[in-house]
Amino acid sequence: MRHPASFPHHQDPRPDHEQKQAALGYLNEAWAEARHDGVDGDCLAQASLFAALAELVGTYGEDAVATFAEGLAARVRNGEFSLALAKQ
Repeated sequence: MRHPASFPHHQDPRPDHEQKQAALGYLNEAWAEARHDGVDGDCLAQASLFAALAELVGTYGEDAVATFAEGLAARVRNGEFSLALAKQ
């Protein structure tokens, strides 16, 4: 996957898995605040998916993200996104 040439990529000194844990914490806080304000979970999920895919397309391009997305069905079926099994 490629990074856009016009934006310098700032590398956080923390390992990737720590950055993902921190990001998930921020998202969980924002999600809880939105739910508290009455935003429907399905609307949050769809908006989150849109924002995430738009960010990935902006960073890596449409073809790379489409290839990534093609593998999501199998991952969903394998339980990677089931909360009972999530290890994040």
